[in-house]
Amino acid sequence: MLFVRTIKLAFKNIRSSKLRSALTMLGLIIGISSVIVLVGIGTGSTQNVTSQVSSLGTNVLTVRINTEDKLKYDRVGDINKLSGVESVAPYTSVNGNVSSGTTTAGMVSVLGVDENYLGIRSYKLSYGRGISFIDLDNKNKVCVIGSELSQTFFGYSSPVGKTIKIAGDNYTVIGELESQGSSMGTNADNMVLMPITTSKYITGTDDITSLYIKAADENNVSLAQLSIENYLKSNLNASSDDIEVSTQQSMLDSLSSIQNTLTLLLGGIASISLIVGGIGVMNVMLVSVTERTKEIGIRKSLGATKGNILIQFLIEALVLSLLGGFIGIAAGLGLGKSAGLLGFNFAYSFNVVGISFGFAVLVGLIFGIFPAYRASRLNPIIALRQD
Repeated sequence: MLFVRTIKLAFKNIRSSKLRSALTMLGLIIGISSVIVLVGIGTGSTQNVTSQVSSLGTNVLTVRINTEDKLKYDRVGDINKLSGVESVAPYTSVNGNVSSGTTTAGMVSVLGVDENYLGIRSYKLSYGRGISFIDLDNKNKVCVIGSELSQTFFGYSSPVGKTIKIAGDNYTVIGELESQGSSMGTNADNMVLMPITTSKYITGTDDITSLYIKAADENNVSLAQLSIENYLKSNLNASSDDIEVSTQQSMLDSLSSIQNTLTLLLGGIASISLIVGGIGVMNVMLVSVTERTKEIGIRKSLGATKGNILIQFLIEALVLSLLGGFIGIAAGLGLGKSAGLLGFNFAYSFNVVGISFGFAVLVGLIFGIFPAYRASRLNPIIALRQD
């Protein structure tokens, strides 16, 4: 009963100074909501990139080649026979002006690919088919387009069999990709895929500088990586600096490290507001002790112990901090949801919410203990003399 009465008294004292209490809680509200929003956006952004990397599969390697001797398409078959390798998808990339009739999409990413590209990238088709062996052998002027590009030119009808113009030449659309969204800096919904043997008419070269390599399974990733590095060094006179082979797992590990650093940094910055809020709580409680000196003297003269006084003021500090904490959490989650509607990647984290709540409790305890101790040490005789 004494504990309940103490809590009721704490709320009564907070209500008696509403403006001061609100201003005191403001620092905590800003601090806690900032922690939730900043860490949530940082975590959400990292998770978004991580999901994009993971979508390729942990047994997929990305190869970048920068050698004087160039890799040609007719040598890709040799790479496909290397130990640990299941399939290879070479590709070229260039920006090209794409149009259909009087409608122009402007500069669009145009990729030269082979028949393995869609499978390795896990792209699916909503209409038509992908690039085939026949297209590659005959250097056919055909293409697969993204869903956004298809809607721009043909609305929601099937684009298969229709013609678009790429860099001044006509190409027949043979397929449309399902909506993929942006992944690793590439908007698959607004790009064009054509046979890699045909793309040289746009790029002006048949050099291949990029490959996706799919290992037989996760256990063969290291073997596939070693095989491709040795092959390129032997056949293209390449050094280690000329070849960049990235595994999805290494990228995920790097992203995880970045996320941890970013979370600590953003959390640390936002925590400064919590400390400022804690100092505000302490200052207000010290003022409250000064204003209620006579009240403390009366309570002590009626039998209240030092412990009773200490607990009373400590609970007031805790209640003030917890109110600020609850409002800050609600504000943070609300702002996070708003950020999501604006296009930011926001991830709700119960751990961050729990830590923020725990921090509010710590602020109340740490910054409330000194004023509470000071109140409990007041001499009742001197306190009763205060006006």
